[in-house]
This record gives sequence, structure tokens and C-alpha cells, in this order.
Amino acid sequence: MTKIDTSDRQALQAVIDADLQDTLDEELEMELDDSRLEELEALKSVQDAGPAIDRSLYFKELLRLQGELVKLQDWVQTQKLKVVVIFEGRDSAGKGGVIKRITQRLNPRVCRVAALPAPNDRERTQWYFQRYATHLPAGGEIVLFDRSWYNRAGVERVMGFCNEEQVEEFFRSVPEFERMLVRSGTILIKYWFSITDEEQQYRFLMRIHDPLKQWKLSPMDVQARSRWEHYTRAKEEMLHRTHITEAPWWVVEANDKKRARLNCIAHLLSQIPYNEVPHAPVVLPDRIHDPAYQRDKIPDEMYVPQRY
Repeated sequence: MTKIDTSDRQALQAVIDADLQDTLDEELEMELDDSRLEELEALKSVQDAGPAIDRSLYFKELLRLQGELVKLQDWVQTQKLKVVVIFEGRDSAGKGGVIKRITQRLNPRVCRVAALPAPNDRERTQWYFQRYATHLPAGGEIVLFDRSWYNRAGVERVMGFCNEEQVEEFFRSVPEFERMLVRSGTILIKYWFSITDEEQQYRFLMRIHDPLKQWKLSPMDVQARSRWEHYTRAKEEMLHRTHITEAPWWVVEANDKKRARLNCIAHLLSQIPYNEVPHAPVVLPDRIHDPAYQRDKIPDEMYVPQRY
């Protein structure tokens, strides 16, 4: 192993400290994005039940859970497991936030997100589950569905993009489809993120008044807002008819975003038994120097300007 003198050790420690700080800053940047426009707090008519979670506890637990997710990732990859996690819920319920925290420290070649757009003309003529099936994992992969085949029981049904006969066929087919996945060795976990009417109203107002978040609020979201009760009835029937032993639904109380993230990640970790995978220690080889090699000078105009 390469020896490092005292001065090099100090420099190395400084680099390590800076990297650790950058890791924390990455999460802080995401939190700042969540908390901008604090003046809009006055628009919130109903406050979350209970006091807000302590920030230091939140960050400590989040980083600890993300460390466990890395261990889970190693286990999934080593054991060639196939994992599907479905995230459903109303618009602005916080699905994207928890997905970001799950994938933040993971290898995108192992854990990927499937967020499908509206079907095109060709896909509309296919078997309904066909376009989702192409995104299912192979051995050693985790796929997080940011909305899923349950679109048919929710947005498609409420907004009139399918008829009741198609909805009924979906309810007949989806339990068998999911049982087939489980029998094939796929671990299937389904989450519904639950928020109140008042909380969604507040989050929509945040998006309307925040130019960096307006892209999240589509015309479809605005129309869906007026159909809250239609969505509630559709959700209740969906949960009732697709809550099966092989793939049950789990409801995440999501009015408090931070608690929802921690609770969901902790629960996800509890659903897949895993062990830490031992890794051989990595030893960097000595750097080989070629005295005959001379680096070419890169022209100054090729460098990005140092504005900061």
C-alpha cells in the first residue's frame, strides 16, 4: 500500500472532510428547493399535525437510511434479486421527493426510475401492461415506478381517458398480472402517498407562485384538483380491489414530507431481507511515471470561464 507522509495525510483529511460536506450539501440543496418562498406559508390554512421533525435528526436518519440502501443495493446485485417499487398518490403528494432520496446515493445501473409519459398511438393499441412490462427489472436490478399501471384506475379513469369496461378489465387483470410477477421471483412493493385536501391546495399554490416549480404543475393537474372527490372514490376502489396478499398496498401519511421520506425508506428496507455484502479492501496501485511523456498544453479558450 502506498505510504503517505504527515503533510499528505493532512491534505487527504481535508479532501475527505470537503467530500463529506459536499455529501451533506447535496441534501441541503434539495431541502432548500423544498422550502423556498417561505412567505407562502400564510397560504396554508391547515398546519401539519404535531411539531416539525428536528432537522438534525432528519439529516442524521436520512443519511443512515441511505447507507442501508447502499447495502440493500449490494445485496440485490449479488443475489440477482428483481425488485419493483410502485409509488402512487395524488399530484404533489411527495412521490418524487422520496424517489430522489432513495436514488441519491445509489448506482443508476442497479436502481433506476421508470416514469412513463402518456401512451402514444401505437401503445394505445397494445395490451395495457405491455409498455410497463418492458421496464421491469432483470436479476440484480431495482426499478422504482413513479406512477405505474395504476394510472388506469386513477387519472385515466377520472379524466375520461378510458371507459368503465376497460377499468373493469384492469381490475380483473391486475391481480393476476402481479401474482405472475411475484411467482416469477419479483419482489413487488406498492406505496400510496396520502395527503389531505388542504395540503394539496397549499402545495399547488407553492408551485403556482414559484417559477422554479411551475413546470411541475401541468394543465392535467389543475383539472384534477377540481375532481378531488372523484379521485378519492377511484382511489378507494383501487385499494380495495388490488390489495392482494402477494402484493399489498402500503399507505404513507405524507402531509409532512420529511417524516414521509424517512418512514417510507425505513419501511422499504424492512420489506427485503438483506445482509451486508463483504468487499475486499481496495488498494490503489502506485502511480507509474513515464519520464518521456509530456502533456500537451490545452488552449486557454477551451476552458470554461472561472466566474465563481
